[in-house]
Amino acid sequence: MSVQSTTPRPVAANSVWPQLESLLPQVTKPIQYVGGELGAVVKDWDAATVRWALMYPDAYEVGLPNQGVQILYEVLNELPDVLAERTYAVWPDLEKLMRAHGVPQFTVDAHRPVRDFDVFGISFATELGYTNLLSAIDLAGIPLLAADRTDADPVVLAGGHAAFNPEPIADFIDAAVLGDGEEAVLEITAIVREWKAEGCPGGRDELLLRLARTESVYVPRFYDVDYLPDGRIQRVVPNRADVPFRVHKRTTMDLDAWPYPKKPLVPLAETVHERYAVEIFRGCTRGCRFCQAGMITRPVRERSITTVGQMVQEGLEFSGFHEVGLLSLSSADHSEIGDMCSGLAQQYEGTNVSLSLPSTRVDAFNIDLAQELSRNGRRTGLTFAPEGGSERIRKVINKMVSKDDLIRTVVTAYTNGWRQVKLYFMCGLPTETDEDVLEIADMAHEVIRAGRAATGSKDIRCTVSIGGFVPKPHTPFQWAAMERPEVIDGRLKLLKQAINADRSLGRAIGFRYHDGEPSLIEGLLSRGDRRVGAVIRKVWENGGRFDGWSEHFSYQRWVDAAAEVLPGFGVDLDWYTTRERDELEVLPWDHLDSGLDKDWLWQDWQDSLSEYEQDDCRWTPCFDCGVCPAMDTEIQIGPTGKKLLPLTPVNGLKLPAGGQQ
Repeated sequence: MSVQSTTPRPVAANSVWPQLESLLPQVTKPIQYVGGELGAVVKDWDAATVRWALMYPDAYEVGLPNQGVQILYEVLNELPDVLAERTYAVWPDLEKLMRAHGVPQFTVDAHRPVRDFDVFGISFATELGYTNLLSAIDLAGIPLLAADRTDADPVVLAGGHAAFNPEPIADFIDAAVLGDGEEAVLEITAIVREWKAEGCPGGRDELLLRLARTESVYVPRFYDVDYLPDGRIQRVVPNRADVPFRVHKRTTMDLDAWPYPKKPLVPLAETVHERYAVEIFRGCTRGCRFCQAGMITRPVRERSITTVGQMVQEGLEFSGFHEVGLLSLSSADHSEIGDMCSGLAQQYEGTNVSLSLPSTRVDAFNIDLAQELSRNGRRTGLTFAPEGGSERIRKVINKMVSKDDLIRTVVTAYTNGWRQVKLYFMCGLPTETDEDVLEIADMAHEVIRAGRAATGSKDIRCTVSIGGFVPKPHTPFQWAAMERPEVIDGRLKLLKQAINADRSLGRAIGFRYHDGEPSLIEGLLSRGDRRVGAVIRKVWENGGRFDGWSEHFSYQRWVDAAAEVLPGFGVDLDWYTTRERDELEVLPWDHLDSGLDKDWLWQDWQDSLSEYEQDDCRWTPCFDCGVCPAMDTEIQIGPTGKKLLPLTPVNGLKLPAGGQQ
């Protein structure tokens, strides 16, 4: 006998636009809340069986270009009985007005209340978005704690890279999806559709149970965590017999079957990226030990050169964008990148369309690529990431790039017309010393000298950008201790002095850095367990918002909240951050399977301490990380032998009616 839901879901969602519109003249950048972008979709509420609200938990200018949300938005809206709309974090000025006037968290597409949807899906690229999650849930009128929600509330579903350890937000979410979302959202939609068609039997608990049984949706309420007297986790176990012991990641193997976004969103307000972005492959086997994205997205899956060409043609014609970004974790590693770039450069020669590789490895960039990327005369920014200043530290992190490689690559760029490049490094890496960091200054000086010599010009610049190292789950460095912020800040001060020691060279070098404090908090959140949720809530209650933005981030607010909350559990901030874990410790995410073998990760951690470099398994024999056997697949290495089609030159791009330049 089915049990009817005691609190029926709303039949229709009314727009909050009449209340919202009068508030917009009082806030900064009101255009970001208006909606109606080219590519946006508004569907009939009553004609939809399953309704999704999709969120990137940051401001519109950061959230709208997010590739993951755009893909899921389009995939879901292609289904005739499914409706998907977008919502973003509102700035504090609008949040204050919304609370004063009773306006709930809304979607930008039809300004419908988020609480009226069936699923509220949030995609996290960084853990520093957690306080924005709490703001959105609370503004929506959804109970903050998952345990307090009723059948009238949407399922709050987390995804994205941070979802590979959702334990710090386990109290606030109903479920999390690990891995790729394209197929996962369709499976979840089918489960919700069937449950609703049956009359919502068993209520919210039954729906979550059906999701958990897929073995690829993690529902925290169905798992109990036991702790040892010293604060470490003893075990994480299911609290009912019909849910799996381990939850596995979803992997979309055939990228050609998912050529999204076909109709990219064209922003009305200024955003961080304004380009048509094509993901040319997914996954990476370079084996950089700090890189969570490279580890959790294995195996490598390439999009064919023909599909890329078709996506670029259709995406540009629809959007009117003038830049094409060929995205991946290391775009120059695509087995057909040369043909791809030359084909696209030839196809759009004489137009104002430019190509960019936002992620380029030092040892994969060459003169042919440089010439193709600059063929149309527009040179987009070039960023190279040696990551470590010394050769020793690059062996520790498995970033196999020599100083000579870097100089040769940067000179190639300068001699092909670029006048500025950006070099990205990290500070606070395992085993790092002051000397490792100071070698960054030597490298930057070499770059300027070589660039001036090769071009005969002093109009050569480079920017050194430094980020703080954060140990991430499912990487060999998941056991590593973090460096204290004052140590990192001290090294950065020494580095700045070393860069400016030679004034002639120093004035050509820009220096940007993030101090050690935000990195330490990100470390707390990335490797935290469920007890950290109380810290997040306390920070949010004390005004924490937009913690990924330096002007809104307060280190003291996080330190104070941790000092207030964590001792009650017998732990503290240092316990989560500056403490090294041992081999046998149960990590908060051990029950969440990224496909990687934990023993292999531990061995790679030991190899890093021995400064042993691991080869790229894409071109060498398998070294048993565990992904391919677990997924019954093989790494895709190409080339396909196909050429980019069509290769018809494009003489000016047609803009769609009402399109944006």
